[in-house]
Amino acid sequence: MQLNQQSPDIAAYLAADEAIDHEHPRVREVVADLAREPDDAYTYARTAFTYVRDSVPHSADSGDPRVTWRASDVLATRNGICYAKSIALTALLRAHGIPAGLCYQRLADDDGTNPVVHGLVALRLPGHDRWARVDPRGNKPGVDARFSLEEERLAWTVRRHLGEVDYPTVYAAPPRKSSARSEAPGTARSSGGPSPRTSEPPAYMLTGGSGGERGEGKGRRGPVSRARAPRRGSGPYRRDGPAPTRCRSRPSVAPGRPAAPPPAAPGPAPAAAG
Repeated sequence: MQLNQQSPDIAAYLAADEAIDHEHPRVREVVADLAREPDDAYTYARTAFTYVRDSVPHSADSGDPRVTWRASDVLATRNGICYAKSIALTALLRAHGIPAGLCYQRLADDDGTNPVVHGLVALRLPGHDRWARVDPRGNKPGVDARFSLEEERLAWTVRRHLGEVDYPTVYAAPPRKSSARSEAPGTARSSGGPSPRTSEPPAYMLTGGSGGERGEGKGRRGPVSRARAPRRGSGPYRRDGPAPTRCRSRPSVAPGRPAAPPPAAPGPAPAAAG
């Protein structure tokens, strides 16, 4: 699949921001540990991917109710959903001078219901002219994601006949919920309804959100994660900043989300997912 940069400036994919805070001491500490041996960019990227995939459990697997969204908090607590883990890996790559961004998939149950949005990472090694996607979600029975820049080895491949979608945009920063309509070019703005050919994921997912994903929820295998985000500034893993949305694994509109979030394909609006 051809991936497209949201920003034409490659420097945007090396920058630090509130979520991808790769200048934070905790992020730098992990980078130093991963880069002890003098290796090339490929080896470091593979090491960083393996670290986030295997050493930071997905909260839906571990049952950890804490909600993390900054890279530094994800690495400090070793906990997070797919969005959080993707942000952490992006920070580790950028801190080592490797352009990286965020991208997404729309997934669903085996009958096409209960759509959710899953977070991935795209990276572009120095000297390469194309982006490659990797999935640091974390392996479990039925999921075997690997670091592969030639042939994708993601946790899930989309099933287009069920309305699942690979979104082609590589985001330089997490999409903000306040700009859902402006960041979804397929949205039918006049009616407030969705377009069946929307080419972008809902922008309300940002950094908090659900631990739900393909294989969880009603009619799915596995437990449902319904962790509620703590209040701003509470707990060791939160600092002042935008509070994540309430975590849900089924399609719904939580308080503070847009009234009509644009889905990626025909059917109910995707829930924010991990």
